[in-house]
Amino acid sequence: MSEKTNSTQRALRILKALKGRTMDGLSNKDLCEAIDETPVNITRATAILESEGFLRKLPTGNWTLSFALLNLAVCYEQDMQAVNERFNEMRHRVATGGF
Repeated sequence: MSEKTNSTQRALRILKALKGRTMDGLSNKDLCEAIDETPVNITRATAILESEGFLRKLPTGNWTLSFALLNLAVCYEQDMQAVNERFNEMRHRVATGGF
């Protein structure tokens, strides 16, 4: 480990390491190697991420991202659509002099 990482950084790095690994996930050992962390730190971080609903354990014992992250992404997309609709409405009002 080239630099000290705090628990938040560690958790975020785990989430990033699992990107694209939905079907097969990664083992604790794989996560240790992927983010250059100790097994004890990986175990602590994955336990927290699982308890908060961001990770799930596959039958193989590997970790994968949970549907909670997909839910966050969908909510973000819906928020952005609402912002875009309001922006378009304001643009239309300005263009037609209806402000």
